[in-house]
Amino acid sequence: MNHKSFIFLGLSLSLFFLSSCDGKKNEGGRTDTPTSGTIQFVSDESFSPIVDELRAQFEFDFPNAHLQPLYTDEITGLQMIKDLKTCLLITSRALSKSERAYLETTKKQVPKVFPIGYDGLALIVNRQNNDTCISVKDVKRILSGEAQNWKDVFPNSNKGAIEVVFDNKQSATLHYVVDSLLEGKPIDSPNIVAAKTSKDVVDYVDKTPNAIGVIGSNWLNDQRDTTNVTFKKNIHVMAVSLNDVARPSNSWQPYQAYLLDGRYPFVRTLYCILVDPRNALPRRFANWISEPKGQLIIFKSGLLPYRGQINVRKVNVKDN
Repeated sequence: MNHKSFIFLGLSLSLFFLSSCDGKKNEGGRTDTPTSGTIQFVSDESFSPIVDELRAQFEFDFPNAHLQPLYTDEITGLQMIKDLKTCLLITSRALSKSERAYLETTKKQVPKVFPIGYDGLALIVNRQNNDTCISVKDVKRILSGEAQNWKDVFPNSNKGAIEVVFDNKQSATLHYVVDSLLEGKPIDSPNIVAAKTSKDVVDYVDKTPNAIGVIGSNWLNDQRDTTNVTFKKNIHVMAVSLNDVARPSNSWQPYQAYLLDGRYPFVRTLYCILVDPRNALPRRFANWISEPKGQLIIFKSGLLPYRGQINVRKVNVKDN
């Protein structure tokens, strides 16, 4: 008789508002109100699956509102916020002190910055590669260029040189790796591949047996699985260990429960950065993401909402 353990997460949310949204008369040609009009906002491309879900539900709730997302890299998005070319940016870091000071002193705008959720930074490999447990230590060795071949990490591997694939050179994904994993040191792997989008990373890894892709976990949930306990079937998602030697018993994939309890080590925060002097549609959408319905969508997508109480239950299932 075998026993299988499953972890289920439950989410409890209470209604709250970050701030009120009051429509104002035309400023700078804008005509949007908190619940109507057409506006463009910006998001790092690595968050496009969850942002698309949030946008679609918001427009369903407010039929007169039309949101046009521009998916780009983090550097471009931050520059657009500083130039006041967009009122809303969704990305994986808050403003720095100098960026905030620039907006307040030069642009005379007080930005609002608040977290909306968490995702995992996932490592993916080709389905022909069965070496799917890796330590944080070895991830750093690969990124620093110390380990350049699969056999440097897995002595029995015949996959050859390790190709490390990112979405692009200015993305939030790459910046997280440099800032959080390498402590500000540049990536020094000799075989770096810069794809254009997160989808391109998945496609590249699917076709390349020696590749390892770095991607946001919100890209990996199989939309056919409403329980969010499987990943897309065309690649393997690596399990990561905090121990120096990774084994199946001490390595974890970026499931919600393991993001929550700290067993999965690569977790990043999603932020809304808001500069909306009209307090109109961009602000209402950002606030809505932090309200119960928006947080529930984040939860159902396989990510962790920032607000709400998460309940974890472990269930043992007997196989006869």
